[in-house]
Amino acid sequence: MLKIGIIREGKTPPDHRVPLTPQQCQLLKNNYRDLEIKVQSSPIRAFKDEEYAELGIEVSDKVDDCDVLLGVKEVPLDSLIAGKTYLFFSHTYKKQPYNRKLLQTILDKKIRLIDYEMLREPAGKRLLGFGRYAGIVGAYNAFRAWGKMTGDYQLKPAHQCEDRREMERELIKVELPATTKVVITGAGRVAGGAMEVLSALRFTHVFPKEYINQDFKEPVFTQLDVRQYFERKDGKNFTRQEFYDKPEGFRSRFMRYARTTDIYIPCHFWSDRSPFIFTREDARSPEFRIKLVSDISCDIDGPVASTLRPSTIEDPFYGYDPIQEKEVPFGTLGSIGVSAVDNLPCELPRDASEDFGNELIKNVIPHFLNGDKQGILEAASETDLEGKLTPRFSYLQDYVNA
Repeated sequence: MLKIGIIREGKTPPDHRVPLTPQQCQLLKNNYRDLEIKVQSSPIRAFKDEEYAELGIEVSDKVDDCDVLLGVKEVPLDSLIAGKTYLFFSHTYKKQPYNRKLLQTILDKKIRLIDYEMLREPAGKRLLGFGRYAGIVGAYNAFRAWGKMTGDYQLKPAHQCEDRREMERELIKVELPATTKVVITGAGRVAGGAMEVLSALRFTHVFPKEYINQDFKEPVFTQLDVRQYFERKDGKNFTRQEFYDKPEGFRSRFMRYARTTDIYIPCHFWSDRSPFIFTREDARSPEFRIKLVSDISCDIDGPVASTLRPSTIEDPFYGYDPIQEKEVPFGTLGSIGVSAVDNLPCELPRDASEDFGNELIKNVIPHFLNGDKQGILEAASETDLEGKLTPRFSYLQDYVNA
């Protein structure tokens, strides 16, 4: 018998998402006789305790009797229960300084940490994440910002909508010039979510070559793969693997798109060894046409020059003055509008949780019940129940010792 516990979120600011919704818990219990689920009582999650209890899911303040504990964000140090297996986004695998104490405490308490970000197919593709809803909300925020900037319409903030359905009804208010052009960088879950919003707005998807060489009488967007906005410095053919191995040998070719773009929605993954997509110098160019950037990737002071800091759900927009290279009030004449919220899925916690839970049920939970035959859980375990780093994550030892 395996007993899974859903823990309350304790990080500040509070996160209202859950790894499994009440209906998903009920589905798992019905499908697996050897599985029990318990939910730790919480006053903040998007799904109330009563919603779980009504479906026969045990709700309690204590989850010490559970074998596996599921959360979303980092767990407060004093809430960690020794000798358990935890799954959450730990943000430690890149040696993030702010979470060093978290990993040290996990080792001290002999906890097995399985990081959601490390759960991958044998070929390397991630098995789950909140990226799709980051893309959906980030793209919605782009058009909310555009309406506020132009004064042509006004959209309700996504977090004030009951769910995605209500948010999409807001899109009916959007009024755009027929010549509006949007560019997306990236090709993963985040970009897919952003394109769902563009599709709802009836944007036409065009190829990159058409985008930069043709005029259109309807709003259009194009999606750029890494080889379309970066090129080799020596002029030779782009090789994806070589770019990943030696990104310093490449440079941006994004300006050819910036000359003809109104709204830019970055959805890419970026390494700090890679070149910038557009620089502060690029943004000062008279040819730079972009008026608004909804930066879903949100790399601070990195590849997108206008992203000076993360913004918040409560105050999502600011302006970037390309001449003075500094932040100015949103809507300032001559500035680039910026939306750079770094916790976008929290704006639609019920929908984002359901999407995440579906992936968890399909791609992760079965491995707990079949003995982890493919080694999926083992490969994602940063630590073991003996208080040691696993061989794959031994590179974190100096991080732990610091």
